Amino acid sequence: MRPLAIIGPTGTGKSDLALRLADRLSGEIGVEIVNADAMQLYRGMDIGTAKLPYDQRRGIPHHQLDVLEVTETASVARYQSEAAADVEAIAARGAVPIVVGGSMMYVQSLLDEWAFPATDPVVRAQWEQRLAEIGVGALHRELNKVDPDAAASILPTDGRRIVRALEVVQLTGRPFAASAPRIGAPRWDTAIIGLDRDTAVLDERLAQRIESMFAGGLVAEVRELAGRGLRDGVTASRALGYAQVLADLDSGGDGTGAVEPTFIGTRRYVRRQRSWFRRDHRVHWLDGESPDTEQDALRVWRHVS
Repeated sequence: MRPLAIIGPTGTGKSDLALRLADRLSGEIGVEIVNADAMQLYRGMDIGTAKLPYDQRRGIPHHQLDVLEVTETASVARYQSEAAADVEAIAARGAVPIVVGGSMMYVQSLLDEWAFPATDPVVRAQWEQRLAEIGVGALHRELNKVDPDAAASILPTDGRRIVRALEVVQLTGRPFAASAPRIGAPRWDTAIIGLDRDTAVLDERLAQRIESMFAGGLVAEVRELAGRGLRDGVTASRALGYAQVLADLDSGGDGTGAVEPTFIGTRRYVRRQRSWFRRDHRVHWLDGESPDTEQDALRVWRHVS
């Protein structure tokens, strides 16, 4: 069963397209969905990640959702191994695996069998100490000096990944991106659909989405997760929306002051996603506004490369 991957920027409608395609295919074959959004791996991080509620999944099995506690650290290597096992098990059942998400390294690690560089605890500890001394913003600027491509793909607030990139650069003497696989034939002959929308349209969708998240209880969700250790989560605490709400609460606010920072951070993240995914010549880009999106996606999938 040839997998189908639906990737692209946040807010373009990837999950909805996956469900519509599953409905179209259900009359002829089974479909199961594999999540490729790093923050949807976390139990309880539902509103702020736009995780599809269980009762809206139309009976379609979903994998790689709710597999981590917020205190656990998400790992690209772990995801690669477990998601690949899911894809192969789905295909073995005679169903179509649909990979859906916009976490850049997670998608590439899965579709290109990324071989991860070795780690050195001494070197990593040195960079973690440097992070503690100068702060995440300054360390990101140091990364930008030695590896601007890595800095462009890593959030300036993501201390863990900045440390990892600097560790790899020091250990290998090469840019962090050099450890990434060369883009060739996608694993399992996966058909890759990129979903995007006009920037002005997407900005409006993002604004509405973020307003709905806050109206739907994001602040209460963050408060509840904080009681479960969210602040101690190396990865989860930096998720868009969650990090901004925590910062507002910790400064004495009620959480609603995080709306605008969340929108700004999300727009910035969308630019990084576009830059990353647009470099992949295998991606068949579709307009989320087009009435022919489903038909075009199925046409790409049915074409055997």
